[in-house]
Amino acid sequence: MPKHAQNEPNGIPTGPSTERARHAAAEGAASRTGEFTYRGDNEDEYPDAFDSLEPQDTPPLLFDEEVVPVEPPKGKHGKQPKQDIPPYQRKSRRMRKILIAIIVLLVVLLGALAYYTYSLFETSQTLAAQQSQERQGGNAAGELSSEEMTDASTATEKRTEVPDLVSLLGKTQDEAIALLKRGATVTSTREVKEEGNPIKNNVTVALTDEPADTRSGTPTVYLGLGEDGKIVQAGYSAATAALGYGSLSFVDAIKNDHIIEKTLKEAGIDVAEGTVEVPEDKTTYTTYASDGKTVVKENTSFEGSVDINGAAHTWSAMLLYDYTTANTTGNLADTVRYVYVYINA
Repeated sequence: MPKHAQNEPNGIPTGPSTERARHAAAEGAASRTGEFTYRGDNEDEYPDAFDSLEPQDTPPLLFDEEVVPVEPPKGKHGKQPKQDIPPYQRKSRRMRKILIAIIVLLVVLLGALAYYTYSLFETSQTLAAQQSQERQGGNAAGELSSEEMTDASTATEKRTEVPDLVSLLGKTQDEAIALLKRGATVTSTREVKEEGNPIKNNVTVALTDEPADTRSGTPTVYLGLGEDGKIVQAGYSAATAALGYGSLSFVDAIKNDHIIEKTLKEAGIDVAEGTVEVPEDKTTYTTYASDGKTVVKENTSFEGSVDINGAAHTWSAMLLYDYTTANTTGNLADTVRYVYVYINA
């Protein structure tokens, strides 16, 4: 007999296995006849229906009480957790950010374009003014009143002559002053202490009887005296207007009017026209203000050699245009224009 079998009074063995077999047989018979069977409370698979009627531990609600909703748990540091955003909203936000960035970029580009256009306009205006100054410098004189037309810087009538500088070479200071006449007056004397320089003293002589004005000054002669007191260098300077050249532009005065060659010829130095040329690079003879656009000065030097009475001589010259006053007044007629010529023994 099995270990767990028990004898009932009628002698039929009983036990867990016998009990399960009896239930299984009863269910099979019921299924064949369509009858309902109840397995009882011995197994947990089908709990007793009366168990659900047992009283619960939850206290009953009063009639006036309200059900308080339970708040969802908060996130870290007491913050509410982020709610799930639908995909279409995330896409909409992303598109808004992209559009804002594009708008900002367009505003910056428009600002840069406006600044560049303004700078280009200013540059073109400056270049146009300078070109007008070079090509139509004489037009400024036509805008002056009849009283201002007598000014030495704008008059075109020749009012002075260039002295014969070649005739001064080899003369003493006193002899040169006697030859110059025109109210020649020594205004300064400067000793030269440069080793190897044949000039030992520089003497400045103003021709006080010559026409002059407050801007252009007085036509002047420069004498370079050697060790023996004889003149080895003679020079001359005057306003171009006093020589009859008027308010020509810097380039026109050199290239078209040949002011350097003509002034040298008057001084006794025969140089063919076309010998002097304007430098191709404008920056070599132009001085600009701190803004890099405003022209303050134009000047350039020239030199060469010439045969005089069978002897070789060297010459030098310089043309100077000073726009300092003209830039202040805004009137091109106020430009100071000077020409210098020298001859060396």
